[in-house]
Order: sequence, then C-alpha cells, then structure tokens
Amino acid sequence: MAAYTTYIDSPIGTLQITGTDTQLHSILFVETERRPARTHAASEGDIPAAIREATRQLNEYFEGKRLRFDLPLQPEGTAFQQHIWNLLLDIPYGVTTSYLEISKRYGDTKAIRAVGAANGSNPITIIIPCHRVIGSNGKLVGYGGDLWRKEWLLKHEMEHAPTPQGKLF
Repeated sequence: MAAYTTYIDSPIGTLQITGTDTQLHSILFVETERRPARTHAASEGDIPAAIREATRQLNEYFEGKRLRFDLPLQPEGTAFQQHIWNLLLDIPYGVTTSYLEISKRYGDTKAIRAVGAANGSNPITIIIPCHRVIGSNGKLVGYGGDLWRKEWLLKHEMEHAPTPQGKLF
C-alpha cells in the first residue's frame, strides 16, 4: 500500500504527516535544530483517511479540545522501541514522568539510556507523547522537536487538563 505525505501548520511549526489509508506512520516537525526544513511538496492525490483523521485530531488537540488520540498507529522501529512507545501511550494528558520511571515500567532500570534513545527516536510526535517524559530531577531534557516545543506542549496540556496537575517541571 502506497504511503502518502501531507503537511499541516500548527502553533509550534509545520508538521509532516505520513501514512496510508489505514495506518499512520509518522508525524514529525519539519524544521528542528537537528533537521532543517525540507522543501518538497506534499504527495499528489486524495489524502488517505488515516492522515485526514490525524489532521482532525491534531487540530482538536491544539484547540485544547482533545485529551486522547484514537488513531491507527504503525511506527517503524525495533521491538524494544515499539515496547517503549507503547509505554509512552499510557502517560496521561497533562502529566509528566521520568525516563527512570519508564525504565522501571519496562522492567530494567539499567535500560534508562536505551529508553531515552527510544524516546528520542519516536516517529509519531505528540500522538505518542514523548514530550511528557522529563528528567528525574524534574528538568526538561531531550526532545527531538526542540526543547521549546516540549515546554509549549506541556504548558498547553497543563492549561487544558481537566484536573490541574500542579507544576509539570
């Protein structure tokens, strides 16, 4: 099945969304400190259903109306990465956790660096909420979409969370 790519504007920059009619493969920030903007056009033709739905749900998220995503995800990664990304999906909206806590949930606190690497290689930003993982000391550390976006996303969620969580970081 052919994959398609489209782009949407968001309050924190342009997002590149790739997927098929039935699966979402990636959502990436087009321009980050590590990856400058690409200048190729979106794929021709009709936008597949999975991408249309991702666009709709992301817009609702940025409007503060969506707290959970319900999308057919198919990120490409190793079995370990897939496991860690699934653990990230359990982090509630407006709540942060640490890399150490994710390592504990994985079952091996010595895997903290590998957890950080898997978190950093998450290909479906925002939907798989890697931005909700912070350092054990409560500091914002590591985010492939740049730390200012991580801070924006966490403040956005704190502002729209149904139950205030207090200080996020």
